Amino acid sequence: MRAVQVREFGGPEVLELVEVATPQPDPAEVVVDVAVADVMFLDTRLRAGWGQDFFPLSLPYIPGGAIGGVVSAVGAEVDPRWLGKRVVTQTAASGIGGGLPIGGYAEKALAKAGTLTEIPAELTTEQAVGLAHDGRTALAVFDRAAVQPNSWVLITAAAGGLGTLLIQLSIAAGAQVVAAARGPEKLALATRLGATAVVDYAVDGWADRVREITGGGAAVVFDGAGGGIGGTALTAAADKGLFLGYGSAAGDFATVDTDAAVARGVTVLGLFDIVGKDVDWVGITARAQKAVAEGGLEVVIGQTFPIDQVREAHSAIESRSALGRTLLTLGASL
Repeated sequence: MRAVQVREFGGPEVLELVEVATPQPDPAEVVVDVAVADVMFLDTRLRAGWGQDFFPLSLPYIPGGAIGGVVSAVGAEVDPRWLGKRVVTQTAASGIGGGLPIGGYAEKALAKAGTLTEIPAELTTEQAVGLAHDGRTALAVFDRAAVQPNSWVLITAAAGGLGTLLIQLSIAAGAQVVAAARGPEKLALATRLGATAVVDYAVDGWADRVREITGGGAAVVFDGAGGGIGGTALTAAADKGLFLGYGSAAGDFATVDTDAAVARGVTVLGLFDIVGKDVDWVGITARAQKAVAEGGLEVVIGQTFPIDQVREAHSAIESRSALGRTLLTLGASL
């Protein structure tokens, strides 16, 4: 079967389309004939050699932590009724708070039976995979924030997969949203999704502008950008507000002045404070799918690439030109 392999760390050019052996499932696993694979910012960073302390990858490896397709084989302990079902799932090696996001950029991939979610007929496989990481994380983060009607919310990396969902969830909760992103195309997308106001964080003084718009700061800050942008976003939180730093689109998690946050009574939570082991990930994935199927949530898929253009997919993410989710297609669209 065909798969994308990384044999050495480096730029997008190290992504190679090769022939590898078809995987065989362990007793509690299945084989999925992959139609669509999710492409994350994290995939690009790991490919470049970042994060070996957290994600100890052994070369060569196949990138990709989430997939959608049809179950074609099941292990000895798996209910055979999964055969032929269209599913979305993490790969067998992947997992929040542990595991490695690998194995997905392939025509066939392994998954644990316990992580399978059947895709409802109302959703395309592309939509389901677009929700695979972002849908469940967005709901987990949003649930933790307890956004109140008529409150102000600031969202950084607002045109990304998570940001676009959080805009919609916050608007549906009755909040007013300031969407922060870089460039007119991304700001236009945030406006289309319902953002009350937009700010470009390429412009100096953007956090001051947020405080001006919100009348003193946002009650909740959803930070998907991280790095220095996230640190600046913290200054745009209202006194006694809540800052949730779940992303690293700027290169790393937010650089936070904890003393200043404590002095203003701002509660600061990181990703692993938000997405603990008690989260029902299969249930929350189904909840996200239901919201999309009923028309209450839009999955923004900004760009889709065939598997032989995987280098272009990574380049689009690294150049910060990508909108919403980026996907790889590996077969007929379902």
